[in-house]
Amino acid sequence: MVHNVIIIGSGPAGYTAALYTARADLKPIMFAGLEPGGQLMITTDVENYPGFPDGIMGPEMMDLFRRQVERFGVEIRQEHVTKVDFTKRPFKVYVDDEVYEANSIIISTGASAKWLGLESEVTYGGFGVSACATCDGFFFRNKEVIVVGGGDTAMEEANYLTRHASKVYLIHRRSEFRASKIMQDRVLANPKVEIIVNSTIDEILGSTQPKKVTGVRLKDTVTGELRNLPVDGVFIAIGHKPNSELFKDVLDMDSVGYLLTLPGTTKTNIPGVFAAGDVADSVYRQAITAAGTGCMAAIDAERFLEAEGHS
Repeated sequence: MVHNVIIIGSGPAGYTAALYTARADLKPIMFAGLEPGGQLMITTDVENYPGFPDGIMGPEMMDLFRRQVERFGVEIRQEHVTKVDFTKRPFKVYVDDEVYEANSIIISTGASAKWLGLESEVTYGGFGVSACATCDGFFFRNKEVIVVGGGDTAMEEANYLTRHASKVYLIHRRSEFRASKIMQDRVLANPKVEIIVNSTIDEILGSTQPKKVTGVRLKDTVTGELRNLPVDGVFIAIGHKPNSELFKDVLDMDSVGYLLTLPGTTKTNIPGVFAAGDVADSVYRQAITAAGTGCMAAIDAERFLEAEGHS
């Protein structure tokens, strides 16, 4: 059987693409992956998505997305795609030894924040540890936080957090930053930011009742000296990695791995293959922008299929 649309990945982009293609009677099939829902599954309070005046938990929001697409008959398979063949149509998608065929593909595999690798990051994830200042900065009004990183992202996060936090520590493992000079100058000129160089986070400290971050243990990368610093929040800003390994040498991507699309569309370099959400977005990385591009991908796919005489 050749499907009209196969969606690889879930999250806001994938579910929105599924919703629109299903309502267009394209009968999409979605491979949600082994951990469906994307980064929102490890997000606690979501307060910046329209339509939820009291906020909503990330996993609860993804459950609502899923239930909505299931209402329109979307076949969701909690399976992980292991290989693709986009050399000719119908396109082939492999789940181990099983092969699925489709006339169009929507990719919404998302991106993952890079972490330090501490167990305490997992323990306090969503309870004081975050990788998104624009998502979670509001929860740290008049509190002290620490940002980890030395690139433009870390500088942007630190500057943004000063709108909410009373103090922002910016910690970097080296003495020099990778960030552009203009970004460094902005941070250095900000009275609410204190720079700590030649240091790493050795451990994130916290309490269990209630579960929250209370501080960090810093390690001097030159002397090895340890010291505790009381903070309420830890923001990891060492970059994101798009989940695009599956499409290496298949689709055009930038040096980091973000899939490249034709400006103003979700079209990749292969006609009939579309990319939506964080896997193709190195700039915004928000649930609402992911959902928006999921809608775009669905409409792009519908128009492509119509032009090809498949819909």
